[in-house]
Amino acid sequence: MVSMIVLIVAGGSGTRLWPLSTPEYPKHLLNIVGKKSLLQNTFERAKQVTSKDKIYISTESSHSDHVFDQLPDLARENIIIEPARRDTMPCILSALQFISTRHPKDEPFASIHADHHIRDTQGFVQGLKVAGRVAKEQGKITLLGVEPIHPDSKYGHIHKGKVVDKQNFVYEINGFKEKPEYKLAKEYFESGEYLWNMGYFVAPYNVFERAIRNYADTHWSEQLDRLRIAKSLKERDEIYLDFEKLAIDYALIEKVPDLLVIPGAFDWMDVGSFDDVHKISTQDEEGNVCMGDNIYILESENTYVRNFDSKKPVAVIGMDNVTVVNTEHGILVMRTDQSQKVKEIVSKLNNK
Repeated sequence: MVSMIVLIVAGGSGTRLWPLSTPEYPKHLLNIVGKKSLLQNTFERAKQVTSKDKIYISTESSHSDHVFDQLPDLARENIIIEPARRDTMPCILSALQFISTRHPKDEPFASIHADHHIRDTQGFVQGLKVAGRVAKEQGKITLLGVEPIHPDSKYGHIHKGKVVDKQNFVYEINGFKEKPEYKLAKEYFESGEYLWNMGYFVAPYNVFERAIRNYADTHWSEQLDRLRIAKSLKERDEIYLDFEKLAIDYALIEKVPDLLVIPGAFDWMDVGSFDDVHKISTQDEEGNVCMGDNIYILESENTYVRNFDSKKPVAVIGMDNVTVVNTEHGILVMRTDQSQKVKEIVSKLNNK
């Protein structure tokens, strides 16, 4: 089996999960389902792909102490601290360069996210290992996608192209579609030609570097060269602050002409809203979810109630399709199918 390095990108603010998720304590640090956080669950999955010394976390400086606390088994030098938020291209490029100084440059490197929910760990592990082997053998960046289980406009889509390896279900990529309207998402789903884009990709460092120099804007190659000759952590941080703010999808991935993709045979969800949280939580016979103490539900269905203040009772009566969240940061009451609008409230709060 091909040896592999795994980078867990632990960023983002999760604004649609306010007041659970806040800039100081974002969603990947929360125990959304069960007793472990999304980050801890991701780390546990990564440990089944590779050894702990080959797992790295990239996180913003303001969250680093929380990451240290949640992952005491991970060596501190494997936690890469970003001096500021600069989106995924700077985050991954900087981490790649650092990791390349500690491991062979032809060893596959996988980039995954800390805030995703996956129950089928074995399916995930198998998919990532196959992607690592294919990436090394083919010398190409290989993405891991997910077969859609229904039409969904929340996710980007990958258009599968020609089959290049029937045994491992490896496809070329014909293009990307960013969060299509529902009608188009329905057409994509019915065609069977599209995968949900998880944002997971694998390739050896030397393949990534070649792609950056051949297809990305020269800014990224120049920054990579600056990082390579940096003599101190302070100098690396100064270089990082000079990065443009851009997602790796736009800065690199969608510009590379010879990408490959493998459909992952496992369940997956980017937990981005309370609608998602309700779906993945254990529900009672009426579809209700209660997390916390001092909660009372009467004649209600399909509700999600979470109470962080055990001294204050929360009561929900005669409601359907409702989310109620009580934390020290605020109280949220809404129809669950309006989850995507929480971001608008957070924007108003930030502009007060």
